[in-house]
Amino acid sequence: MLQPVDPNERFRSRRAKARTRRAARRVSALAVVALAAAGVALGARFLTEGERAHRSADKPAESASAEKPEKPTPRPLPDELRGVHVTMALLTLDGKLDEYLSYTKYGLTALELDVKDENGEVAFTSRYAPLAKRVGSARNYYRPGPVVAKIRAKGLYLIGRVVAFEDPFLSEKRPDLAIRQRGGGVWRNDAGLGWTNPYDKRVWDYNVDIAESAARVGFDEIMFDYVRFPSDGNVDSAVFPGKRAEPKARTIADFLAYARSRLSPLGVRVSAAVFGLSATRNLGIGQRPRLIAEHVDAIYPMVYPSHYSLGEYGIDDPNARPGATVAASLRDFSRAMRGTDATVVPWLQDFSLGRTYSLYDVEAQIRAARRMQSAGFLLWNAAGVYTPEALAGP
Repeated sequence: MLQPVDPNERFRSRRAKARTRRAARRVSALAVVALAAAGVALGARFLTEGERAHRSADKPAESASAEKPEKPTPRPLPDELRGVHVTMALLTLDGKLDEYLSYTKYGLTALELDVKDENGEVAFTSRYAPLAKRVGSARNYYRPGPVVAKIRAKGLYLIGRVVAFEDPFLSEKRPDLAIRQRGGGVWRNDAGLGWTNPYDKRVWDYNVDIAESAARVGFDEIMFDYVRFPSDGNVDSAVFPGKRAEPKARTIADFLAYARSRLSPLGVRVSAAVFGLSATRNLGIGQRPRLIAEHVDAIYPMVYPSHYSLGEYGIDDPNARPGATVAASLRDFSRAMRGTDATVVPWLQDFSLGRTYSLYDVEAQIRAARRMQSAGFLLWNAAGVYTPEALAGP
């Protein structure tokens, strides 16, 4: 076990420069505000009582302007996102959240917490997501208010994961919202899981309502996962009611544009998790990073080395060379997203599949992500068992 170190050493200079720039901007802004205030005060001295009465009589326009609330702004991002994935079920275990929060001593700066998962279950009930309550998908895995407050008290950036179109729960309860099977019934993938219809605006609203619930209780960012068409199962037998004559990538991009139009005014960022190969070639599932990048703040490619076939990127065994595999995939994302404002934050593998993964293997991926100038990284382990020493980075 490595001893905790100060993982922020290499970022202090960058933070100091950023603070200097922000301070300069604040000074300039305060000067402008002060001048404006002085002008207002001077003008006020010359207002007669009659003018004041006239202003009072003309109240509607003025009060509408004066009482218009300012648009919330997102909380500042950490210098480098260093986070872990946490399921809603894990938060039902005593002391589990505290365990993850203790990772701050290793360098943790963010938590990704499930709001809606692959089972179609929603972590908590909310008046902003009425359909989730009606169909019974909204549960009580955790109380969002206290959880968000506790995470923020540790200074962490909080990302809410909302699994979008793979939704066995809603497709079962509301088959009219599901992808249908040719000949009748709900279409299911190889694992027997139903999917909701990406063309159906009601499905869009269902997922964005859930995302809005998270935004309103204090999540900093909403990450949409499974924001795509199905990839496994007999997709040729799938029927999409209301299918439009447009590329699948356009449908997915339009959904994300709609989600952002509703969520950004609440002061949260919007992001999407995508397949690690989606920037390398067209996978036929509607994930085109360049198009997605126009409608999100960040893209999170799942670049798990164990998920690449032998020979991919010219690497004999990608799983045996995690650093080279991550670098090759992120290089394609850098090219695909060039000229857009969206950042890239890879999901990295902190689990064993095909071979045992060690601290060295996780650090090799982190080195590659930094070399490719990613905005950080998130570690994935479905069981929630992590190598916290890796968060400090190599």
